[in-house]
Amino acid sequence: MTNVVTDQTFAWRIGARRTKIVTIGAAALLVGGVALSPAAFGEAPPAKFPAAEIHKPSPVPDRIMLTPTTTPSTSQRVTWRAEAPAEWARAELLEAPRALGDVVPPSGAVTRLSALSSTPVNTSLGYASTYHTVEFTGLKPSTRYTYRVGDGTNWSEWIDFTTAATDFEPFSFIYYGDAQNYLDSAVPRVFRQAFAERPQAKVIVNAGDLIDHANSEEQWGQWYKASGFIDGQINNISVPGNHEYSGGLSQFWRPQFPYPDNGPGNAELKQTVYYLDYQGVRFIALDSNHQSNATLMAAQTAWLEGVLRDNPNKWTVVTFHHPVYSTTGTRNNPNVRSQWGPLFEQYGVDLVLQGHDHSYGRGNVATNRRSASVHEGTVYAVSVSGGKMYALNNGQNWTGNGAEVTSTSQNTQLYQLIDVAAGTLRYESRYANGEHHDGFLIRKNDAGERTVNELRTPQNTVGQQVTVDRTTVEAKGKVKVKAYGYDPAEKVAAHLRPVGSDADGTLVANLTADELGRISYELTVPGTVTTGRAYEVFLSSPNQKITSPAVTVTGWNVDAQARTRCVGTNVYVAVEVRNGGEVPLTVELITPYGSRTVAGVAPGKSANQSFNSRAGSVPAGTATVKVTGTVDGAPVTMQIAAEYTALSCD
Repeated sequence: MTNVVTDQTFAWRIGARRTKIVTIGAAALLVGGVALSPAAFGEAPPAKFPAAEIHKPSPVPDRIMLTPTTTPSTSQRVTWRAEAPAEWARAELLEAPRALGDVVPPSGAVTRLSALSSTPVNTSLGYASTYHTVEFTGLKPSTRYTYRVGDGTNWSEWIDFTTAATDFEPFSFIYYGDAQNYLDSAVPRVFRQAFAERPQAKVIVNAGDLIDHANSEEQWGQWYKASGFIDGQINNISVPGNHEYSGGLSQFWRPQFPYPDNGPGNAELKQTVYYLDYQGVRFIALDSNHQSNATLMAAQTAWLEGVLRDNPNKWTVVTFHHPVYSTTGTRNNPNVRSQWGPLFEQYGVDLVLQGHDHSYGRGNVATNRRSASVHEGTVYAVSVSGGKMYALNNGQNWTGNGAEVTSTSQNTQLYQLIDVAAGTLRYESRYANGEHHDGFLIRKNDAGERTVNELRTPQNTVGQQVTVDRTTVEAKGKVKVKAYGYDPAEKVAAHLRPVGSDADGTLVANLTADELGRISYELTVPGTVTTGRAYEVFLSSPNQKITSPAVTVTGWNVDAQARTRCVGTNVYVAVEVRNGGEVPLTVELITPYGSRTVAGVAPGKSANQSFNSRAGSVPAGTATVKVTGTVDGAPVTMQIAAEYTALSCD
């Protein structure tokens, strides 16, 4: 039976057909297909709603934020804003139930505790915003909890978080560069898209310049609204940028972000320089706003080295605002680079996450490069999440200071997703619309060795990526071959083939990549190759088909010459071969007029023979010299062509 679609089936169509266009207040009027705005009839546009009204606090909590402690498996800090007297600010906590509402938690299930601190901040909008902090302690590791904050009458909604594991467990975190501008328009979609991609993320890292004006109540309110409920369930690790300073650190910073007070001890660095360990990752926060203050830089540098040196974690992530290698204009941070950069390399920091330059750049120290798609060093990243953009500087601050920039982008908003596993750390940068921009995979073993591998593409898994220790070699000689970018235990077939050939060539070895995806092998050049010809090492595997630079096979170290001369009226072709090597050789001299084999030509000695053409003249030609020696008990023969000139003796 045929289904008939009628207006009864879709009642909304009836309404659409019968709608009459009328002018009501600020509604648009459609006349003859042309939309007329209310302004055409003299109506004033709506007034902008005052920021003081938008962001005004009330007894109902808002700006709820998880901030980590140094013991994230057993404790958790929460901050919020509310018009609540300090003595009434409080929180309730219980292990996450299956239901709430009509379902009342059993007696004793809910823990109630008062705020640890309540700090009013005088705002730029004519009122005070009071931030409250509570710390939940004695929690169970790897356990989901439900909490709410308020004053006993006016509560927030119930919110869930999960404590960290005691030891390593895989997890994900999100990294943002500067938000700073367009906080109420362009930034929210970035934060929400990132959360949509990693809803189970455990940490969000902000590399400074969260807002544009350090003490703007309006901008802080916009920043909180941009991520909404997300901040109440994912721990936040932030560092101040230059825009969090205005005659000193923003008065909002410490009330909002009561981070661990385990920095160098200088009052100016309290809760802007700190570290914490989370499920096998050491997160280190630095304050790069003090570059011109020798005392504070020295204090941070000494503290940093201690925190890096005494680090039991496999993975290390450092964040601060001003880049080691700038991506924009003529910006340069030499004190950051000279004091902190060497420590990052020395102690094997995995990621350095930065902001400030309102563009994207990712790279490494150039000497750590191992192949076109793999290096072994620290990764330096600069990113931007907000809508303010600067032009790139073509990498000049990178290349001018011994680094290389691998990926860049300008006029793009981005977020970064980092997934941590036992032996890998995967990083991906995506645009605000969710499209992929950049990415790599770090493989790391328990000894601290690592490889940083570009995420595979059809372009970076082919081509010349095999390294060799020499580009000339004698037959049966040795060539050290290295390659990277494989999966652990991936099977690799090693071939030797003439340069320019599309065939696999001669199979010389079957290899297996190590736990970091590396191949290291000493190849013996087969005795069957043709001397004087260029070959390449071709490595074929499920994931890569890559080659080496050309390797020319030189054969035995001999010098062969041929010449013509007259003896009476006959032309003779004289051939001489000198052994310049270190082992005795058998030499076969071949001409159109005869041949001779000379065995046991000692090093430094020569074999020669003159061949009678029995003719008064001969054309130009070539004498063939075959030289045979023994390598590892096997004969190896090379062939040399020695040209001679035409001659007439008539």
